[in-house]
Amino acid sequence: MGVVIFAHAQPSTNLFSLRQIHSSSSYLRIRPHFSSGRRRLNPKFPPPRLDCFSLRCSLTNTDVCNPVATDEEVHEGTASADSNCPVPVVHLKSDALETEALNLLAGGTYVDTLLTALPVLSEEEQNAIAATPAHPAGLYALYASCLAGNLVEQLWNFAWPAAIALLHPSLLPVAVMGFFAKVAVIVGGPLVGKLMDHFPRVPAYNCLTIVQAAAQLLSVGMIIHAHAIHPTSVSSVLVQPWFSVLVLAGAIERLSGLALGVAVERDWVVLLAGTNRPIALARANAVLSRIDLVCEIAGASLFGIFLSKHEPVTCLKLAASLMIWALPVVVVLTWLTNKLSSGVLDRAKCPQTSCRSSSAGSTPDAQNIVGMSIEAIKHGWVEYMQQPVLPASLAYVLLYFNVVLAPGGLMTAFLTQHGLKPSIIGGFSGLCAFMGVAATYVSAEMVKRLGILKAGAAGLILQASLLTIAVAVYWSRSLSQQIPLQFFLCLIVLSRLGHMSYDVVGAQILQTGIPPSKANLIGATEVSVASLAESVMLGVAIIANDTSHFGFLAMLSLLSVVGAACLYCRWLTNPTDTQRSLFSFEPQIS
Repeated sequence: MGVVIFAHAQPSTNLFSLRQIHSSSSYLRIRPHFSSGRRRLNPKFPPPRLDCFSLRCSLTNTDVCNPVATDEEVHEGTASADSNCPVPVVHLKSDALETEALNLLAGGTYVDTLLTALPVLSEEEQNAIAATPAHPAGLYALYASCLAGNLVEQLWNFAWPAAIALLHPSLLPVAVMGFFAKVAVIVGGPLVGKLMDHFPRVPAYNCLTIVQAAAQLLSVGMIIHAHAIHPTSVSSVLVQPWFSVLVLAGAIERLSGLALGVAVERDWVVLLAGTNRPIALARANAVLSRIDLVCEIAGASLFGIFLSKHEPVTCLKLAASLMIWALPVVVVLTWLTNKLSSGVLDRAKCPQTSCRSSSAGSTPDAQNIVGMSIEAIKHGWVEYMQQPVLPASLAYVLLYFNVVLAPGGLMTAFLTQHGLKPSIIGGFSGLCAFMGVAATYVSAEMVKRLGILKAGAAGLILQASLLTIAVAVYWSRSLSQQIPLQFFLCLIVLSRLGHMSYDVVGAQILQTGIPPSKANLIGATEVSVASLAESVMLGVAIIANDTSHFGFLAMLSLLSVVGAACLYCRWLTNPTDTQRSLFSFEPQIS
């Protein structure tokens, strides 16, 4: 890109017009031209009418600015012009122009930098804009879509392990299903994330919603069939054809849910709230967390109450009816989200040139799904390991090793086989989710008082401390009594406050550090790594499937949470230059 300054002097008006042209090198030239005819300039006696100029500059096409050329390139590019031009060519050199102005224009964030750097608005007005979503109507439609979809998903997450645990008193069937679901996420997560980054948002989202609903309905049919035949031994359960279909359907359901969650939390909400509106984005993240947790409370509590009063088959049929009802609602609300946000979800996810080159490079791989999957996994791992907030993400992954000291399939199966009523188990899961809702409010106050990074550390330390006491209570061998068991469960419920606080804070840390064009890829890879952690623990649970080994699994879960707290605190106390740049507003790293 070249910038050429032409000086025109006229009897009535004198002006400078600054025009931007494209060339192989960047330089500045001043050429005097006169409307009354060409005259040679006498440097000793300049014409009187050049003593005063009225300056006016116009800038066009300022969205692209190539690097400034060197002095040698300037002289080579202007050699021919100097020989043919009757007037001297003046080269302007300015430190301010080279360092400040061009740096302001450089990069794809010129518009954002310009708009946020100019002190036009007062601080109160800027805060008001930062707290106002870019597309509030579309954001509310997204909330409604998530409410309908998450209600069904959370109900099913509680229903399937409870229904399978009633088939046989063993952790093995639940552990096998969970293990293969996590393996599917590990293998298919990066591939699905890459495909989501390259396909239109709304059609891809609706397609995955339909796939997830179909997998859930197929799983319901298989579990109803299992209750009809009622196998007598755990080995007979694992070799049944219906169990193989159930494992496959469960893996597809989890993989679809992964992609849907990553798309909403890492991509859609950023576009609808506004990339340069941090307060609105933080509030949107908190609302999504509350919706997910309220759905977990409602799903677990409702299914637990129904399961305590009705047969499992009746409850599963009720769940299937809810799935069929919610599917068209989610599809319509997803379309409405894009409609109310003026089609912002149709916006390209990357520059056209990089998208074209990426699609051109991936066309041959589309014919070989295995090669494409391997390449997507490699690319996802490379991008994940190069992200600037890797320690915070690894701490998040370590929390997924905690598969027993948290509400989930293994805990539900353990409490069911321990003799607790389904209504009590559902109430336990609901209270855990309620603590998550409370964490969305507590985390906001923690961020206000401690800062976003220290708030994350506080959440991890709180969770590790409470789970340490819970494991000590378990090893006291007193869970056979009612009061120690309730105290054990209360400690796990309270630990969810620290866990969900870090979940809310960590989401904003990752949104700050991950580029939008790689949000789905890195987000899906992160969940794949977390699923790898869960699969390792589920593999251990498959080996130690007897309930007497629950204490050993609880100790491993505790060590993972303590390790996450130590890793994060070390990253916090030894900040890098990139961390200081991303979180310059944090007092502890300034």
